[in-house]
Amino acid sequence: MESKLHIKNMVCPRCITTVQAIFKEVAIDIKTIKLGEVTVLEKPTKEKIQQLDKRLLDNGFELLKSTKSKIISDIKSIIIQHIHHKKEKQKINFSELLSEQLNHEYTSLSKLFSAVEGITIERFILKQKIERVKELLFYNELTLSEIAFLMDYSSVAHLSSQFKKETGMTPTQFKKNKTPKHNPLDTL
Repeated sequence: MESKLHIKNMVCPRCITTVQAIFKEVAIDIKTIKLGEVTVLEKPTKEKIQQLDKRLLDNGFELLKSTKSKIISDIKSIIIQHIHHKKEKQKINFSELLSEQLNHEYTSLSKLFSAVEGITIERFILKQKIERVKELLFYNELTLSEIAFLMDYSSVAHLSSQFKKETGMTPTQFKKNKTPKHNPLDTL
Protein backbone atom coordinates (compact mmCIF):
# COMPACT_ATOMS: atom_id res chain seq x y z
CA MET A 1 0.00 0.00 0.00
CA GLU A 2 1.51 3.33 -1.04
CA SER A 3 2.28 6.00 1.53
CA LYS A 4 3.25 9.69 1.52
CA LEU A 5 6.23 10.95 3.51
CA HIS A 6 6.89 14.65 4.02
CA ILE A 7 10.44 16.00 4.04
CA LYS A 8 11.46 19.38 5.45
CA ASN A 9 14.11 21.58 3.74
CA MET A 10 13.61 20.31 0.19
CA VAL A 11 13.97 23.64 -1.63
CA CYS A 12 15.45 22.90 -5.05
CA PRO A 13 15.81 20.26 -7.76
CA ARG A 14 19.19 19.17 -6.29
CA CYS A 15 17.38 18.41 -3.03
CA ILE A 16 15.09 16.04 -4.91
CA THR A 17 18.13 14.22 -6.34
CA THR A 18 19.75 13.95 -2.91
CA VAL A 19 16.57 12.69 -1.22
CA GLN A 20 16.06 10.19 -4.05
CA ALA A 21 19.58 8.82 -3.44
CA ILE A 22 18.92 8.54 0.31
CA PHE A 23 15.72 6.56 -0.30
CA LYS A 24 17.64 4.27 -2.65
CA GLU A 25 20.38 3.73 -0.02
CA VAL A 26 17.77 2.77 2.57
CA ALA A 27 16.02 0.53 -0.02
CA ILE A 28 12.66 2.31 -0.02
CA ASP A 29 11.03 2.34 -3.47
CA ILE A 30 9.74 5.73 -4.60
CA LYS A 31 6.65 6.13 -6.76
CA THR A 32 6.82 9.93 -7.07
CA ILE A 33 8.90 12.72 -5.59
CA LYS A 34 8.44 16.49 -5.51
CA LEU A 35 9.57 19.32 -3.26
CA GLY A 36 8.65 18.36 0.29
CA GLU A 37 6.82 15.13 -0.53
CA VAL A 38 7.76 11.56 -1.43
CA THR A 39 5.20 8.90 -2.32
CA VAL A 40 6.54 5.40 -1.67
CA LEU A 41 5.17 2.16 -3.08
CA GLU A 42 4.64 0.59 0.34
CA LYS A 43 4.72 1.86 3.90
CA PRO A 44 8.26 1.47 5.30
CA THR A 45 8.97 -0.53 8.45
CA LYS A 46 9.91 1.26 11.69
CA GLU A 47 13.55 0.23 11.18
CA LYS A 48 13.63 1.69 7.66
CA ILE A 49 11.97 4.89 8.91
CA GLN A 50 14.68 5.22 11.58
CA GLN A 51 17.44 4.67 8.99
CA LEU A 52 15.78 7.13 6.63
CA ASP A 53 15.33 9.71 9.38
CA LYS A 54 19.03 9.52 10.32
CA ARG A 55 20.27 9.73 6.70
CA LEU A 56 17.95 12.66 5.98
CA LEU A 57 19.14 14.53 9.09
CA ASP A 58 22.78 13.87 8.11
CA ASN A 59 22.05 15.66 4.82
CA GLY A 60 20.15 18.65 6.23
CA PHE A 61 16.63 17.31 5.71
CA GLU A 62 14.02 16.20 8.22
CA LEU A 63 11.26 13.62 8.05
CA LEU A 64 8.10 15.41 9.22
CA LYS A 65 5.85 13.57 11.59
CA SER A 66 3.21 16.09 12.64
CA THR A 67 0.43 17.57 10.52
CA LYS A 68 1.41 21.11 11.55
CA SER A 69 5.01 20.58 10.44
CA LYS A 70 3.80 19.16 7.14
CA ILE A 71 1.57 22.18 6.49
CA ILE A 72 4.42 24.61 7.30
CA SER A 73 6.74 22.69 4.98
CA ASP A 74 4.10 22.71 2.22
CA ILE A 75 3.61 26.49 2.57
CA LYS A 76 7.36 27.06 2.25
CA SER A 77 7.70 24.67 -0.69
CA ILE A 78 4.87 26.33 -2.65
CA ILE A 79 6.30 29.82 -2.06
CA ILE A 80 9.87 28.80 -2.92
CA GLN A 81 8.71 26.94 -6.04
CA HIS A 82 6.85 30.00 -7.35
CA ILE A 83 9.52 32.56 -6.51
CA HIS A 84 12.74 30.70 -7.30
CA HIS A 85 11.86 28.09 -9.91
CA LYS A 86 9.39 29.78 -12.26
CA LYS A 87 11.05 31.42 -15.24
CA GLU A 88 8.20 33.58 -16.49
CA LYS A 89 6.61 36.59 -14.79
CA GLN A 90 3.55 35.70 -12.83
CA LYS A 91 1.05 37.78 -10.96
CA ILE A 92 0.51 35.58 -7.92
CA ASN A 93 -1.95 36.02 -5.12
CA PHE A 94 -0.23 33.80 -2.57
CA SER A 95 -3.16 33.75 -0.15
CA GLU A 96 -5.43 32.28 -2.85
CA LEU A 97 -2.72 29.95 -4.13
CA LEU A 98 -1.93 28.55 -0.67
CA SER A 99 -5.60 28.18 0.28
CA GLU A 100 -6.36 26.40 -2.97
CA GLN A 101 -3.35 24.06 -2.97
CA LEU A 102 -3.50 23.20 0.74
CA ASN A 103 -7.30 23.13 1.00
CA HIS A 104 -7.33 25.33 4.13
CA GLU A 105 -8.55 28.85 4.86
CA TYR A 106 -5.70 31.34 4.47
CA THR A 107 -6.32 32.87 7.91
CA SER A 108 -5.73 29.51 9.62
CA LEU A 109 -2.61 28.88 7.50
CA SER A 110 -1.34 32.36 8.35
CA LYS A 111 -1.93 31.95 12.09
CA LEU A 112 -0.24 28.53 12.15
CA PHE A 113 2.75 29.77 10.14
CA SER A 114 3.24 32.83 12.35
CA ALA A 115 2.92 30.81 15.55
CA VAL A 116 5.43 28.16 14.47
CA GLU A 117 7.89 30.23 12.41
CA GLY A 118 7.76 33.52 14.31
CA ILE A 119 7.20 35.54 11.12
CA THR A 120 4.22 36.09 8.86
CA ILE A 121 3.77 34.37 5.51
CA GLU A 122 4.01 37.79 3.86
CA ARG A 123 7.39 38.42 5.51
CA PHE A 124 8.60 34.98 4.40
CA ILE A 125 7.51 35.78 0.82
CA LEU A 126 9.35 39.12 0.97
CA LYS A 127 12.54 37.41 2.21
CA GLN A 128 12.31 34.85 -0.60
CA LYS A 129 11.76 37.57 -3.21
CA ILE A 130 14.78 39.53 -1.95
CA GLU A 131 16.96 36.38 -2.12
CA ARG A 132 15.80 35.85 -5.71
CA VAL A 133 16.56 39.49 -6.52
CA LYS A 134 20.06 39.03 -5.02
CA GLU A 135 20.61 36.04 -7.27
CA LEU A 136 19.42 37.91 -10.36
CA LEU A 137 21.61 40.92 -9.49
CA PHE A 138 24.64 38.71 -8.90
CA TYR A 139 24.38 37.07 -12.34
CA ASN A 140 23.99 40.52 -13.92
CA GLU A 141 21.92 39.26 -16.86
CA LEU A 142 18.92 41.55 -16.32
CA THR A 143 18.54 45.25 -15.65
CA LEU A 144 16.97 46.40 -12.41
CA SER A 145 13.84 47.36 -14.36
CA GLU A 146 13.61 43.84 -15.82
CA ILE A 147 14.12 42.31 -12.38
CA ALA A 148 11.40 44.54 -10.88
CA PHE A 149 9.03 43.50 -13.68
CA LEU A 150 9.90 39.78 -13.36
CA MET A 151 9.46 39.81 -9.59
CA ASP A 152 6.14 41.68 -9.87
CA TYR A 153 7.18 44.91 -8.15
CA SER A 154 5.14 47.97 -9.07
CA SER A 155 8.31 49.96 -9.78
CA VAL A 156 12.10 49.95 -9.49
CA ALA A 157 11.73 52.39 -6.59
CA HIS A 158 9.48 49.93 -4.72
CA LEU A 159 11.95 47.09 -5.30
CA SER A 160 14.90 49.27 -4.23
CA SER A 161 13.08 50.39 -1.09
CA GLN A 162 12.25 46.83 0.01
CA PHE A 163 15.75 45.64 -0.91
CA LYS A 164 17.38 48.36 1.20
CA LYS A 165 15.08 47.66 4.18
CA GLU A 166 15.91 43.95 4.02
CA THR A 167 19.65 44.05 3.25
CA GLY A 168 20.79 47.46 4.43
CA MET A 169 22.12 48.36 0.98
CA THR A 170 20.74 49.44 -2.36
CA PRO A 171 20.66 47.01 -5.30
CA THR A 172 23.49 49.01 -6.91
CA GLN A 173 25.65 48.71 -3.77
CA PHE A 174 24.88 44.99 -3.69
CA LYS A 175 26.01 44.58 -7.31
CA LYS A 176 29.31 46.36 -6.58
CA ASN A 177 29.97 44.07 -3.60
CA LYS A 178 32.58 41.48 -4.67
CA THR A 179 31.25 38.77 -2.36
CA PRO A 180 27.50 39.22 -2.04
CA LYS A 181 25.89 37.35 0.82
CA HIS A 182 23.26 34.84 -0.23
CA ASN A 183 21.16 33.12 2.41
CA PRO A 184 20.21 29.43 2.10
CA LEU A 185 16.51 29.19 1.21
CA ASP A 186 15.75 26.73 4.00
CA THR A 187 16.98 29.17 6.68
CA LEU A 188 14.80 32.14 5.72
